[in-house]
Amino acid sequence: MTSYLCGIDIGGTFTDCVLVDESGGLTTAKVPSTPDDFGAGMIGALEAAAAQLGADAASLGKSIRMLSHGTTTGTNTVIQKHGAKVGLITTRGHNDVIHIMRGSRGLTGRDIRLVVHIPESRKPDPIIPKHLIEGVSERVDCFGKVVVALNEDEARDAIGRLISEGVQAIAVCFLWSFLEPAHEQRVKRMIAEVAPGLFVTCSHELVPKWGEYERTTAVALNAYIGPVTSGYLARVDARLSELGYDQPLQITQCAGGTISVTKAMDAPLLTLNSGPVSGVMGSKFLGDQIGARNIITTDMGGTSFDVGVIHDGVPAASFRSIVNQYEYFLPKVDIQTIGSGGGSTVWIEPATDTLRVGPESAGADPGPVCYGRGGTVATVTDADLVLGYLDPDNFAGGTMALDRAAAEAAIQALADRLGLELLECAAGIAKIAEFQMADLIRKVTVQKGFDPRDFVLFAFGGAGPVHAGVFARELGVARVIVPQRETASVWCAFGAAAADVLHVHEQVDIMASPFDAGRINTRLEELEDRAAAQLERDGIAAEARRFAFALDMRHKGQINEVEVAIAERSVDEAGFDELRAAFVRRYELIYGKGASLAGAQLEIVTLRCRASAAMPKPRLAPADEMVPDIPSEARRAPRPIYWAEPAMSIETPIYDGYLLCPGNRVGGPCVIETEATSVIAHPGQAVTVDGYGNFEIIVETDSEG
Repeated sequence: MTSYLCGIDIGGTFTDCVLVDESGGLTTAKVPSTPDDFGAGMIGALEAAAAQLGADAASLGKSIRMLSHGTTTGTNTVIQKHGAKVGLITTRGHNDVIHIMRGSRGLTGRDIRLVVHIPESRKPDPIIPKHLIEGVSERVDCFGKVVVALNEDEARDAIGRLISEGVQAIAVCFLWSFLEPAHEQRVKRMIAEVAPGLFVTCSHELVPKWGEYERTTAVALNAYIGPVTSGYLARVDARLSELGYDQPLQITQCAGGTISVTKAMDAPLLTLNSGPVSGVMGSKFLGDQIGARNIITTDMGGTSFDVGVIHDGVPAASFRSIVNQYEYFLPKVDIQTIGSGGGSTVWIEPATDTLRVGPESAGADPGPVCYGRGGTVATVTDADLVLGYLDPDNFAGGTMALDRAAAEAAIQALADRLGLELLECAAGIAKIAEFQMADLIRKVTVQKGFDPRDFVLFAFGGAGPVHAGVFARELGVARVIVPQRETASVWCAFGAAAADVLHVHEQVDIMASPFDAGRINTRLEELEDRAAAQLERDGIAAEARRFAFALDMRHKGQINEVEVAIAERSVDEAGFDELRAAFVRRYELIYGKGASLAGAQLEIVTLRCRASAAMPKPRLAPADEMVPDIPSEARRAPRPIYWAEPAMSIETPIYDGYLLCPGNRVGGPCVIETEATSVIAHPGQAVTVDGYGNFEIIVETDSEG
């Protein structure tokens, strides 16, 4: 019986499923997400994939050897503010840390007006109100020494008051607990004695790093989403078991791999933004296959536009996250997002009569006007339809008819207010969205010391291949790859199916140069032991375990840290010169040549171990031969499409993406259609099909091929 790898990713608009069989064959399915019960959409995606195989979900469940699931439950809980009622137990006198926040109030350079004019900003609604925060007497100093013992009577009273208030979860965060966790561990045991089964999260387990506010935020968020997320994951796990899936369920996580469903239920904060991260990991997998080491990943779905960077084969990482203005520390693949997707709504700013796109989205329900589900606000998808990029009779493989007349009416209303023609207005909507995307990519690359012209761009998501030709041209990128044809629209689900098990363990131990090799090696050994124990609990055999180590370093007296990888678990004094050199290279890549002061004293702040285990991988094999001749049956009836350059409608060739062969090359302007996306090549561009079946947009070409 054929077995499958399965990846499922739930987005704000669609739920995607990818099956990979033993020979590398791909089966994909895309169904609308079900916000009232995302688990129903997940099962629906499995049923849709099974139907394509001529089977039912139950028989498919028995054939899946590994299922990795990306969930947005935690993210949606934060956005919709539907989390649990949370109590916080902290060190007496530090009750207000989470309300004071940092001076930036979680505002980033993305909204410069609020950064510069902070009186116009406001703090977010509190995750935990003040009356649910309890301070108890205890104190650990910055060296990890207990200077005030835990007052257990106060702790017991605090627990009782919170439970009487009806809290559904309790977060515990004491000062310097990551150096000495005994007090947090004792409080957790005390809670279990009084209220067994109550969701409890401790800072030393989740974020063993310095930064009192960020640690408090992390445990508060984890407790806030914990009951909702763990309940959802438990229900999904049970549903899959009913379908006959008897392997451990894996959940994608923000650091770039998967964790067990049990770990995800304990630490649901790890699942925030894990869906877009899966797209980056899928891109790394494909990049390794085709020899692309520098990749900009762009994922444009119905709700958002997500960008990641892979440099020299390694995804760019970040250790600081912001959710609803709350900052916290957590190692993750760096993903930057703006509200610019196919469902992003179009509006006119009243004060300036300026056309705007996003960040609000029409979502899955009611969706764009052209969906005919009651939407009345024009979106980017409506503009794409009016321009002719989309075929109203062949959207989603012909399973969904689009109402072009309704889309035209919605955009015409905007055009009339602005004194524009219909097609000019639609082209303007698309261009605004595309330029917003290009601007985000510049920030993600240039601000990290990268030149986008040195990268290949991967475009995926349902709407990504439609717009990539423009924002790539704006960036000076030469090639755009639409991965694996129709799989591009479900690429995050593919990335989930290709992911390895990964756990990241960290320990803060600030030490200044000249470094003590023995102290460093002791900490690294402790991290490896913790990581090995976690993989043991996951059922990973010792020979399959892999460990990678890194140090976060900085100039002494500064706050800007950079991660420096080390080749072995142990270091010695002979290798400290190379460690300094590696720090300088990394620091100057980010901050500019000469930014590092030669001979300056350095500090190690955080030691890190990434523990992983390789999972079964999709099999991608190159074609046996490259065929230059385009099959006649791949040509579809042409249709008029309005191109912003040269600002006119052109009868444009249309191709069936399934029937194009490796080695084919078609000149722009043209449209290549699959069930779930359209690849758009503008005038002066071309599209080729490489040996692995990827579509490649040649952004600038002198001929039409």
